Amino acid sequence: MKRILSSYIIREIAALFLLGITVFTLILLMGRLIKLTDMVISRGVPLADVARMIIYLMPSFLVFTIPMAFLLAVLLAFGRLSADNEITVMKAGGISLVQIMPPVLFCGFVAAMLALSAGVYGIPWGNSAFKSLSFAMLKQNMSVTIREKVFWDDIPGIVLYTERYDEARHALSGVIIYDGRDAVRPLTIFASKGLIGGGPNPRDIRIALSNGSIHSAGINSEYRLIDFGEYTMTITAPDATNGIGRSEQDLGIAELRRQMDNPSTSPQTRLKMASELQSRFALPFASLVFAVLAVPLGIQNRRSGKSAGFSISIATLLVYYILMSLLRTLAEKGTIPPALALWMPNMIFLGVGWALLRMASLERSFAVPNSDILLRLFRKSA
Repeated sequence: MKRILSSYIIREIAALFLLGITVFTLILLMGRLIKLTDMVISRGVPLADVARMIIYLMPSFLVFTIPMAFLLAVLLAFGRLSADNEITVMKAGGISLVQIMPPVLFCGFVAAMLALSAGVYGIPWGNSAFKSLSFAMLKQNMSVTIREKVFWDDIPGIVLYTERYDEARHALSGVIIYDGRDAVRPLTIFASKGLIGGGPNPRDIRIALSNGSIHSAGINSEYRLIDFGEYTMTITAPDATNGIGRSEQDLGIAELRRQMDNPSTSPQTRLKMASELQSRFALPFASLVFAVLAVPLGIQNRRSGKSAGFSISIATLLVYYILMSLLRTLAEKGTIPPALALWMPNMIFLGVGWALLRMASLERSFAVPNSDILLRLFRKSA
């Protein structure tokens, strides 16, 4: 009997879970589709390359959409079971709420492992591959993207302005370049002429400038001016095999630890690395937390239907991710230790979920805002 019941609950959650992942992933992808569509239309990027870029972006989406979809699936599944009085029948048959939890926790464990795989392995692979592919497409379509008297910022940290541009020879005239790749000492370069093209390394873009000057200002208000007759500027694509040119979101777990243990790493960067490392594990664990929280909320919300279940899930996710974002900011500033800050939302929501689950098991009711109230709150906040 318990095996049949567990299989029934797992099937109920799994169907809604897959639907939730699809919907939430498409919603997050919509923000990128506009830019990707522009690449196809205005820059002539092949659809196959755009499809590859979408695949590379998927792990960074799945880390968020898997817990979101799981919370929604459990809320809707147990809301339906409660509305159809199936929970009442189970209790009448001697099955307590605690006995119903194992299949839910099993589904939460599977969702957590999927999100953990996406966070630990998928994100560094996808982000590095996405940047490398973007850089390769940039080199192929450079003549299309550079425009006269228009600021060109397709390369992160580089802003280029040219008065005239000869597409046939890739020749620049009246060049201004801002190089902010080194935040400690950004450079502003002025040159009368220049040539832009590839370097000996296929990952490089080289800009050969002539008759210009380099202006730089350090953090201690130190100003330098260098005049040059010829100057070659090399821009290298992010390398997927090391940490050069990659942010903390592009690094694997071992690379993050190495950067944190490196004595040359600044304290601010070390805090960012530690926060990213903790988030790779804390976010997937949210699926297990939501398994405990969503069951009593779904059972209690038996009258309002699916609309309230969706509204409650959105409200819960909004509070969770706002709290996570706030605490991560404090962790990166050194106000709170990263391990405590990134795991605190899970501990808070787990405590709330356990209290609600205990109340539901003791047949104690608690107030759940209906869908109309939540929708009014969302409209006011918007």
